[in-house]
Amino acid sequence: MSGGYDDRDGKIWMDGKLVEWRDAKVHILSHALHYASSVFEGERCYGGTIFKSRQHSERLRASANLIDFEVPYSVDQIEDAKAQVLKANGLTDAYVRAIAWRGAGPDMGVASARNPVRMAVAAWEWGAYYGDAKTKGAKLDLSKWKRPSPETIPSEAKAAGLYMICTMSKHAAEAKGCSDAMMLDYRGYVAEATGANIFFVKDGEVHTPKPDCFLNGITRQTVLQLLREKDIPVHERHIMPEELEGFQQCWLTGTAAEVTPVGQIGDFTFEVGAMALDIAESYETLVRS
Repeated sequence: MSGGYDDRDGKIWMDGKLVEWRDAKVHILSHALHYASSVFEGERCYGGTIFKSRQHSERLRASANLIDFEVPYSVDQIEDAKAQVLKANGLTDAYVRAIAWRGAGPDMGVASARNPVRMAVAAWEWGAYYGDAKTKGAKLDLSKWKRPSPETIPSEAKAAGLYMICTMSKHAAEAKGCSDAMMLDYRGYVAEATGANIFFVKDGEVHTPKPDCFLNGITRQTVLQLLREKDIPVHERHIMPEELEGFQQCWLTGTAAEVTPVGQIGDFTFEVGAMALDIAESYETLVRS
């Protein structure tokens, strides 16, 4: 594929049927465009199989419920839609994006209970999210924006509106020559990157922020299981930013990021060490097994 994401050949599943890629459009007065009433999933297909596909479909529906709407398709129907998209586009290794949103309808204000809920699934070829960082280590900025309190947002939802400060943080990081930014939470604890969870290593043990105000990623949960199977001690806890000076290794996890070592966060540096590389290799083996 080439060109902008709105100008490509292929098929997108939309509201129950496959349509031409360029015809997959929404009205300018769609509620989601104005009020962020949208949830989505990012998934990767390896060798024809989407890793933890059903778990992603279940989370899509759960996210919608958390922002007060119902996806009008069952998990089985969402699974079938993803299979149709991959087959129609001849893809076996791909990134898959499922999205559900409140569309245009009788309501055009904050409230939108009468508007229809729509859904689409697209897929495309997509390589490493951070380029050559898997071998060299990603460079991260420190974001000025903080993940908010779960009393102010539904932090367990993978909702479009929650990514606004992530986009702003990533743009600021890229302007400084960084790949991404690390965000703190509203209390000042280390939280996550803009679209990935974060892990640290100190003296052979792993430390990772407790996901009590940000998304507990599916890849994060997978990596935690890999660490347990390797009998590596893991501490899920609140981490203060000044602790970064004492950590020796660091990596990010996410569907897009997969497992990506980090070489620098602000003024703190980390080695692309054996544990980070081993976990990355183990994850790669798992998703292709």
